[in-house]
Amino acid sequence: MKPRIAVLGCGYWGSNHIRTLKALGALHAVSDINGPRAEGFAADHDVLAIAPDDVLRRDDVDAVVLALPPQFHSEIAIRAAEHGKDMLVEKPIALSVPDARRAVAAARTHGRVFMVGHVLRYHPAFEKLKALIDAGELGEVKYIHSHRLGLGKFHTENDALWDLAPHDLSMILAITGEAPVEVRGEGAAVVDNRSDLAHVHMRFASGLSGHLFASRLTPYRERRLTVVGTKAMAVFDDVEPWQRKLAVYRYAVWQDSGQWAFTAEEPSYVPVEEGMPLTRELQHFLRCIETREEPRTGGEEAIQVLEILTAGSVNHG
Repeated sequence: MKPRIAVLGCGYWGSNHIRTLKALGALHAVSDINGPRAEGFAADHDVLAIAPDDVLRRDDVDAVVLALPPQFHSEIAIRAAEHGKDMLVEKPIALSVPDARRAVAAARTHGRVFMVGHVLRYHPAFEKLKALIDAGELGEVKYIHSHRLGLGKFHTENDALWDLAPHDLSMILAITGEAPVEVRGEGAAVVDNRSDLAHVHMRFASGLSGHLFASRLTPYRERRLTVVGTKAMAVFDDVEPWQRKLAVYRYAVWQDSGQWAFTAEEPSYVPVEEGMPLTRELQHFLRCIETREEPRTGGEEAIQVLEILTAGSVNHG
């Protein structure tokens, strides 16, 4: 029998979890501070609606998905661990590193699965990109930059950096296999006193450098991760159709008679199996519950992401 999952939070992203878990046959209950909203989702999907104060106490709930405003994630995650529930916590898992560490430590103390919703780690194009890097197809990775730009969404509790960057930071950390030793942030506040546009520059002990640009106030949409290696460059562009989401550019640069010269090939598009990242993420969560394996996107990675976000944040007063 599949684990019985309750989704806490029936907002935009929580509703995606609800629909996907129902399709996977693992949705048992929904919960929201807005009772009628939860009851509506429960009726639509033929599951239970449980009050937020009661859902963690229920013996018929094996695990929870926390899709709440981020300021509530750490407290509820700790309570979930204390009540013996495995959990998937949406990003960011907290608004401070100490709160994140307490939540992760509680899960470890109680032997609970603690998985983080860094959903792009489960994107087939990123998985293929990671496999190419691991196989040495790009040579030694020297530089990574990511752009996540668009118009909206605006939140009262976090800025563009905290809302948009966790996905990209998770992918960058997966590629580098190490946390940066230096982080520098720049931001611009346009709508209010929170950054609507943010740049983060990172330097790693291995010599690799990284750059991230996140914006919720850009008139065009961009979802692009570029990895520069010594043999080739690769681009994961999630705006492109499936057959063009992952491109590899092979090149060479050398000196000839004191002058730099280079060659560059046209991009080759890498075949990528189509699949919904959220479905694959939740399938991984269910497997971790059943096998007790460590999630691909676990608590320690989430803490590293929060440390980068904290170091790269700009206070606009």
